[in-house]
Amino acid sequence: MNKTININLAGTFFHIDEDAYLKLQGYLDAIRRSFSDTQGRDEIISDIEARIAELFTEKMENDRQVISTKEVDAVIAVMGQPEDYLVDEEIFDDEPKKRTKSSTASSKKLYRDMDDKYIGGVCSGLGYYLGIDAVWVRLLFILFTIFSGFGLIAYILFWILAPEASTTSQKIAMTGDPVNISNIEKKVKEGFDNVAEKVKDVDYEKIGNNVKSGSKGFFDTLGDIIVFFFKIIAKFIGIILLITGAATLIGLFVGLFTVGIADIIHIPGIDFVDIFNTSGTPIWLASLITFFAVGIPFFFLFYLGLKILVNNLKSIGNIAKFSLLGLWLMSVVGLFIMGVRQASEHAYTGSTVVKEELYLADQDTLHIKMNDSNNYSDHYYRDSRFDIVVDRNDNERIYSEDVIFNIRQSEDSLAYINIRKEADGRNFKSARNRAENIEYNYELKDNTLILDDFLTTPLENKFRDQEIRISIYVPEGTVIVFDDSTYSGIGRSTNYEPNYSRSSIINHKWKMNDDNELHCIDCEDEDDSEEDETNRVLIDEEGIDIKVEDKDGDKLEMKLDENGLKIETT
Repeated sequence: MNKTININLAGTFFHIDEDAYLKLQGYLDAIRRSFSDTQGRDEIISDIEARIAELFTEKMENDRQVISTKEVDAVIAVMGQPEDYLVDEEIFDDEPKKRTKSSTASSKKLYRDMDDKYIGGVCSGLGYYLGIDAVWVRLLFILFTIFSGFGLIAYILFWILAPEASTTSQKIAMTGDPVNISNIEKKVKEGFDNVAEKVKDVDYEKIGNNVKSGSKGFFDTLGDIIVFFFKIIAKFIGIILLITGAATLIGLFVGLFTVGIADIIHIPGIDFVDIFNTSGTPIWLASLITFFAVGIPFFFLFYLGLKILVNNLKSIGNIAKFSLLGLWLMSVVGLFIMGVRQASEHAYTGSTVVKEELYLADQDTLHIKMNDSNNYSDHYYRDSRFDIVVDRNDNERIYSEDVIFNIRQSEDSLAYINIRKEADGRNFKSARNRAENIEYNYELKDNTLILDDFLTTPLENKFRDQEIRISIYVPEGTVIVFDDSTYSGIGRSTNYEPNYSRSSIINHKWKMNDDNELHCIDCEDEDDSEEDETNRVLIDEEGIDIKVEDKDGDKLEMKLDENGLKIETT
């Protein structure tokens, strides 16, 4: 049973057994004696104790572990014995000095260099870590900031996550030199001058010494090679995570300012985005919630990439982690609520129907034309089927070309028009009210029916799938002539001879027969039409129409519309 002693080493408490304590005390006394006449003795001793405390902390598996002579011997092996080093001014000569195995350089660690800083010491610290001059790192940050904005974000993240090199041990570890007695004394005496000139490639020197001394066997070397390749793969994964996270954060950051800030300061054109926002949530708030809901996971992805690439990256702390987690959960809940409200505004479809008789001057012929939106000269977007327009009273209105008409046989000798307005809403009442707010016009001049090829509705109704469906009923024997302007508005519920397509019915005379089908009275021969209409696929707002013919003359026609699927073979 050994006696245990509590010690305070560089501000850190340790439990150490009596034998280990005596050995550590003798080691520190020997170091103090070797530096008895050295300038900066107290600072050197303080940094050596801090380094020993750091090594003890790394070797402890839990706070209650007792340090034994095994841990003390391991620390001494890293730090070296005082007699192994020349601790006088000869240390600054160009001659090679006696070095032991413990003086072999260690891996570099990323710190912020506060002795060569302009802002936060990030560039200088990265210069040491990457083995390049800090000037090039600063130039890269400036270029990335100018051309993409990523440089500023990356600098701030490195500033937050990379620890400051405040102690002599940390400053030596930043350069890649081994943190031992000799280098601690050297760093104190140099006053941190010419540190960059004394950084050496640690890994190659270590591998070269091992190969020359033959200290490792074949399998040890093979194991190091395998570990080396795994480290390369890990670094590659870290780079991918870093780039993916950074690119997403930049995109979200730009989106937040271009959409969210644009809504706050009312930049023209943002109304076009707002008309699709049926949930009632302000655009800036929706942008902010989306930024946090999507950005926080990608921030941790970026942070994971940094952790893989940088061994000693400072943790953001549990408070920050749990705060970000809580903010992310609230953002996800907010997105879910907005999504439910958005979907609920399209849950029901309401409609209103206007039915009016058409008094034709010529009872036998009806000409049909469609009128464009010449009355609305101010469009946000030209040549668009969906737009925002400004009327003559300077009121903004939603504009849509979702207008379809069909020709059907009347059940009596009268001609009439049936206009059905449709819109979505959270219930039938609200959907029907929005349908009633749709404005649509038509005009009958003598025997010419002029239909608007568009609809409008006030901007406050927002986009809720507003549409116009028109049915024109004509008696049997009525002749109909379709103008060129009607091509995009003719619906698939209009029945005409199967040998013709919609493009072929324009500018021809069609007669309504007794089976609700239009028959062409001035078209070419049926055989010629069939030759032109074989092997075609027609897709539009009303559905899909496919007609094919094989080499044996067998035909297949398939039509899919609001009435269902119809397949015919001949």
